[in-house]
Amino acid sequence: MDYRGEVRDFLRTRRARVTPDQVNLITGGNRRVPGLRREEVALLAGVSVDYYAQLERGNLAGVSDEVLEAIARALRLDEAETAHLFDLARAVQPKPVRRARKASTGQVRPSLQRLLDAITDAPAWVRDERMDIVATNSLGRALNAPLFDDPRRPVNNARFVFLNEDASRRYYTDWEKGADDIVAAMRGYAAQRPHDKQLTDLIGELVTRSDAFRTRWAAHNVRYHRTGIKRLHHPVVGDLELTYEALDLPADPGWHLFAFTAEPGSPSDERLRVLASWAATGEGGAGADAADDVEPSPMRDLDRG
Repeated sequence: MDYRGEVRDFLRTRRARVTPDQVNLITGGNRRVPGLRREEVALLAGVSVDYYAQLERGNLAGVSDEVLEAIARALRLDEAETAHLFDLARAVQPKPVRRARKASTGQVRPSLQRLLDAITDAPAWVRDERMDIVATNSLGRALNAPLFDDPRRPVNNARFVFLNEDASRRYYTDWEKGADDIVAAMRGYAAQRPHDKQLTDLIGELVTRSDAFRTRWAAHNVRYHRTGIKRLHHPVVGDLELTYEALDLPADPGWHLFAFTAEPGSPSDERLRVLASWAATGEGGAGADAADDVEPSPMRDLDRG
């Protein structure tokens, strides 16, 4: 991956979205750029115009943390974007400025699987930074039945969303937002793991095969995914609105645990209980084939309520 180009495009796209009014700059009426000019960013960051132009060309060699922080403030970067800028600065250094993160072994520890299995009332799973689901409890597998329809393993949410778009649009009610979130997360991960060939290959595959992914990738957006709401249409139990919490797993760098819950007493809560009953029969754990065979009859009373 061309990380100097990544730096250039990231800084240009961030600069283009900030207006002079947002940073209290008084300007004339004739402007040929949609956002700030380079000299305006340099002024706000307290660096020379030539130096900022050099940085925007992707030359971050030797740049100090203080300068990066100043640029982040000038461009009104949020926490995720600021971290991304620092990750890009590390990626373009001729030598690493800090020890690289140790990658996960890829093996699911029995204790981690037992933890997932102990979560009986909430779908829970672990995914890595390539969007592979590496471990799940039975309710998590049942919830993700449409993803398990694809016989390719490991199950990968990015491939499901962008390369199986018809099925993923039926499953993800807020498909556009979900697609934005996946690409924003993957862009951040790519800067953190510049030598992860599997991640780079996946990004290359998606850029080549999906217009929706390619357009989003070109936007250079980055975002953290720590908590939020997912709206799904499950083939067995129907519509679900679930809140998720995400936890990093320090013992397995690059792995993240996600757990989903519904508002107590809500229709989604009732549907989640029906899904748990379905999963407990063993049919939900069978993945895609079981999902096709089970009639969603328990939901008829809920829909009338």
